[in-house]
Amino acid sequence: MNLTRRRFLELGALALSSSLCCSTASRRSKPNIIFILADDLGYGDLGCYGQTRIRTPNLDRMAAEGIRFTDFYAGSTVCAPSRCSLMTGLHCGHARIRGNSRQPLLPEDVTAAEWLKKAGYRTGLIGKWGLGESGSSGHPNLKGFDFFYGYLNQIHAHNYYPGYLWRNSEREALEGNVVERVTEGYAKGIGGMAREKKHYSHDLFTAEALRFVRDSRNAPFFLYLAYTAPHANNEARHFGVHGMEVPDYGPYATESWPDAQKGHAAMITRMDRDIGSLLGLLNELGLDRDTVVFFSSDNGPHKEGGVDPEFNDSNAALRGIKRDLYEGGIRVPLIARWPGRFEAGRVSDRAAAFWDMLPTFADLAGAGSADSIDGISLLPELLAEGAAGSEGGEKAERALYWEFHERDSTVQAVRRGAWKGIRFSPDSPLELYDLKADLGESDNIASQHPDVVRRLEDDLESERTPSEQWPLRR
Repeated sequence: MNLTRRRFLELGALALSSSLCCSTASRRSKPNIIFILADDLGYGDLGCYGQTRIRTPNLDRMAAEGIRFTDFYAGSTVCAPSRCSLMTGLHCGHARIRGNSRQPLLPEDVTAAEWLKKAGYRTGLIGKWGLGESGSSGHPNLKGFDFFYGYLNQIHAHNYYPGYLWRNSEREALEGNVVERVTEGYAKGIGGMAREKKHYSHDLFTAEALRFVRDSRNAPFFLYLAYTAPHANNEARHFGVHGMEVPDYGPYATESWPDAQKGHAAMITRMDRDIGSLLGLLNELGLDRDTVVFFSSDNGPHKEGGVDPEFNDSNAALRGIKRDLYEGGIRVPLIARWPGRFEAGRVSDRAAAFWDMLPTFADLAGAGSADSIDGISLLPELLAEGAAGSEGGEKAERALYWEFHERDSTVQAVRRGAWKGIRFSPDSPLELYDLKADLGESDNIASQHPDVVRRLEDDLESERTPSEQWPLRR
């Protein structure tokens, strides 16, 4: 299902042709693209999605100045497969990486950064990667990114005060961070916690992002800013403390909350503050109207590091959290802002997902269209050119598919229109929910709609290709 290298090169050549332009903008006005990704941020963690206690004024303003999606989905309910879908335009029934592992992307797996680089963009990744280690075929510099700064390994990314970060292919020591590593379990030798703390990785990512934008301002650029907030340092439990590492609790210091909840809220508000700084820089440089900014999260809220997602309603009215295929595990915020081009304050209920971002980026950049991926461009929807856009009505109610491999059997889920089906093993009955009437997925109505059940079961079969690495477990 992946694009062939030959096909990719052909499309890249087209992207560089002077005759090709974006569907709505001239080549001269090709926009910069910034995609900001939070880590384990819940659907209900932002003010513009109903949060009342955690302060997110800049993201709320971004939503007021742009478009807020209500029915947007991550690629998976955990990190690596979700990010794989984002980068490759393939859902986890077709993608290379379908679960958390150290499996790298291969040369034939073409990423959004490769598309945009071929279209003349300077490309940068700052933050967490998780799709290829040092020396592997999945290293960011081999997958289309001109510049990389951050974590390659997901477990390493748990530690907000690491002993080093990667700058392209070089390990860059962070003097003053002295890390004690765990000596047992899955994180042995990789995960840890700093006993001396000087450099907070999130702050370093913000500084690098601002620098990247300044250095790239004279040509089109793509910045993938993959923050790790508000993920927990899961290894903190080995050292007897909560895992919500943050330099201070900010406006929550005097709240009568558990310290882990103060840390969780402070991490989100700190990220919001820094996104405000990035938006301010775009305005300062005169790039505001030339830059499309997206914000989302890689999956639903976690229950790790001492945090209770119910404490501040992190999953809003949704059922489930991270590692669930109920809505709370996979439905995430999406905010899109392009002043003067996207209608301010619009709310879209178009069902879409991470695998739609690659073709959306390509459409914005005038980089051609991909016909061997699962995603479709959201640009017509973003420009309010109709819910179906150029893709036609059939695409509007296409099947959206997920699978999850960390349980005893493979869990699968599919959404088609307002219907949502979940199957907890290939041999178990399908649960059926009408999301329009039952957003909280509390009423399994499978017995009342056998025709819909059959349709969704067919989708569970047809939307998946076999994988030796990720077999269906019964």
